[in-house]
Amino acid sequence: MTRYVRNMRGYGATPPHAAWPNGAKIAVQFVLNYEEGGENCVLHGDDASEAFLSDIPGAAQWKGQRHWNMESIYEYGARAGFWRLHRLFTGANIPVTIYGVAQALARNPEQVAAMKAADWEIASHGLKWVEHKDMPEDDERASIEEAVRLHTEVVGERPRGWYTGRCSENTVRLVAEEGGFDYISDTYDDDLPYWIEVGDRDQMIIPYTLEANDMRFATAPGWVTGQDFFTYLKDSFDVLYEEGTEGAPKMMSIGLHCRLVGRPGKLAALKQFINYIKGFENVWTPRRIEISDHWKVTHPPHRIERPSLMDQARFVELYGGIFEHSTWIAEQAHTLELGPAHDCAAGVHSALCRVFRSSTDEAKLGVLRAHPDLAGKLAAARNLTAESTAEQASAGLDMLTNEERARFTQLNSDYVLKHGFPFIIAVRDHTKASIMTAFETRIAHSSAEELAEACRQVERIAEFRLQDLFA
Repeated sequence: MTRYVRNMRGYGATPPHAAWPNGAKIAVQFVLNYEEGGENCVLHGDDASEAFLSDIPGAAQWKGQRHWNMESIYEYGARAGFWRLHRLFTGANIPVTIYGVAQALARNPEQVAAMKAADWEIASHGLKWVEHKDMPEDDERASIEEAVRLHTEVVGERPRGWYTGRCSENTVRLVAEEGGFDYISDTYDDDLPYWIEVGDRDQMIIPYTLEANDMRFATAPGWVTGQDFFTYLKDSFDVLYEEGTEGAPKMMSIGLHCRLVGRPGKLAALKQFINYIKGFENVWTPRRIEISDHWKVTHPPHRIERPSLMDQARFVELYGGIFEHSTWIAEQAHTLELGPAHDCAAGVHSALCRVFRSSTDEAKLGVLRAHPDLAGKLAAARNLTAESTAEQASAGLDMLTNEERARFTQLNSDYVLKHGFPFIIAVRDHTKASIMTAFETRIAHSSAEELAEACRQVERIAEFRLQDLFA
């Protein structure tokens, strides 16, 4: 089996209604990343200094040396930026979620006390603010365990949320396997929370943001002035609020850093945005853990039997009859590169149709000839498949007058004689009258035209059948 693990389907065209508390049209969630004292530094036992997310253009690591300028920028975040943000959010009565690096929390007890006094959520941001992409799996697992231990020791309770940021391909799985987190935020792939399956565990994901994020003051393309940041936040809010007004409430995450937006010229934009959203009704500004608690109750995990994870026998059992009496199509479809995108009616339809379309004309004719005549002898003898019986009945073909039955019989005979296969039409798209009209029109077409049209109709019939199964 070839399987593609990435999930680019998500909720599809019809995401669930968030049903935020008190009829909120949007959930605006502020995250303050607390990394100061957990960054790369030779004082912390690292090989080099930090080079990420500072106001130093083109910063590079200094191997084996302390980078005095970089250290002092991070220190500004702890000494000044944090307190400026603390005054802003407590004054606005908006709680935040802290993404706290465990070693940074341990080195900043006054700030941790202030976070707790403000009833801010302190989620885990890992043990150290370092890159994880090249970290061996066992080392990363040990780092996660130590992050939880140290966080619990410093804060007084274990973290319920997790965000690494500089993660590896293993991070989300390893954090889920740890088993104690209500949510993980190491994704950027949706505007709503969702569930993933990691072994026997249903793990909630609350996606984060790298675009509604002050990090773009320190990266390119990025913000130049505070007004750039404000305009982007405002535009994002306006679109999401409108969607919520139209009945599809979403979540807006905003990422902040003490050493970045904590600077006066940048903070002005954040203050402006907070004042802006306070002018709207039905805006919820929760901590991330409150989003998690709400989603757990309102949209609990629901496991389904996934086509992409079925063995061939089960796949063929369910989908072997979608193309009439042609199980070989399902057998071959099972060998394609299937993934989460195929765990729905449209996905299975795509896989089956790919096999059908790439088959020889002779094989396609075999599929067409497996279809019964419309209102023909098999229908009269009640020997149709259950699917065909229901389809023909939906257009009233099981309740024909003697005159109508005779006309269908004659058309069936003439059509097969001319084209070599039965007349096929997706009857659910039609009425009895429009079927008769199509029959009389199409019989005059060339056989090549009718082969192409009949194949399209077979695919349409398959689409309806799969929609019924997945419903």
